Amino acid sequence: MHMSDAMLSPAVAIAADVAAGALLVIAGSRIRKSGRENLVPLMGVTGAFIFAAQMVNFAIPGTGSSGHIVGGVLLAALLGPWAGFLTLASVLIIQCLIFADGGLMAIGCNILNMGAMTALVAYPLLFRPLLGTGSDRRPSVLKIFMVSILACVVGLELGAVMVSLETLASGVTSIPPGKFMLLMTAIHFVIGVGEGLATGAVIVFVHKTSPSLLEGDGHAKTRRHRIKGPVIAFAIAAAVIAGGLSFLASSDPDGLEWSLAKVSGSTELPEVATPLSSGSRAIQSATSVMPDYENSFSGIVGAAVVLILVWPVSSLLVRKRQPVAVSTPKPDRP
Repeated sequence: MHMSDAMLSPAVAIAADVAAGALLVIAGSRIRKSGRENLVPLMGVTGAFIFAAQMVNFAIPGTGSSGHIVGGVLLAALLGPWAGFLTLASVLIIQCLIFADGGLMAIGCNILNMGAMTALVAYPLLFRPLLGTGSDRRPSVLKIFMVSILACVVGLELGAVMVSLETLASGVTSIPPGKFMLLMTAIHFVIGVGEGLATGAVIVFVHKTSPSLLEGDGHAKTRRHRIKGPVIAFAIAAAVIAGGLSFLASSDPDGLEWSLAKVSGSTELPEVATPLSSGSRAIQSATSVMPDYENSFSGIVGAAVVLILVWPVSSLLVRKRQPVAVSTPKPDRP
């Protein structure tokens, strides 16, 4: 669902950049006030895990298309909605700058479509209330999977609608908006089911092994609960996926490319040159050292970059609070 610059007008892109930037500022403020010191390592390793997982496109039978997880609902369940949103936004920015995945001018739209719609809308409005909260909750495996599928489908459907509306509002393409939205929502419904199954599997595993890690759990705000095991598990999973499973990814066009091909005959649209788009392309050309993941080690490199960059950023946001010394008044002498 990574939009290219060719789909957007400068006005729509700038508006999305402002909105995404405002949400990122709010996310930083919310994280700073959360008091969850365990977020520092978790944001790093889960971000690396999501980067690696996004490289594994799964084929959608009978369509000639493929899809990959977005990860917003999963990150929100593990980190909380705002930390999950910030982590996913960091992944998208790294994908854009280093791997030229999605346009730089379109980065605000991509953050809104994939990050906000999943972590800030689908998770708090569907996943969290339907799954329940509190340390005494005991959701069944079936319920976890059903809620995960519903939240992921809704999050991706909202993102698909956003892509369609942003393209329509930009007015720089000649693709039929109604047909494009229909194709986008149809294919991303199926992709959402696939992501829901993957999200449910991870949530079930975490719920069985480290239930206090889940954001909605009553123990999630306990700063000292052990997270060494989950951190190691996510780090190993990221390495395995990036270093091995990514080679098995489907080469079929993803949902957005497939939809574009159906309405325009090509997976890519010609770009209308503007000062903003030209400048964005020049910056992206200079920063993208591995465009289109052309290197066989792109997965490992990308996951490592996410880990290296997200960890210090989260460290700056989540600072250990110093205990306040409480002075005990001395009793008056008789």
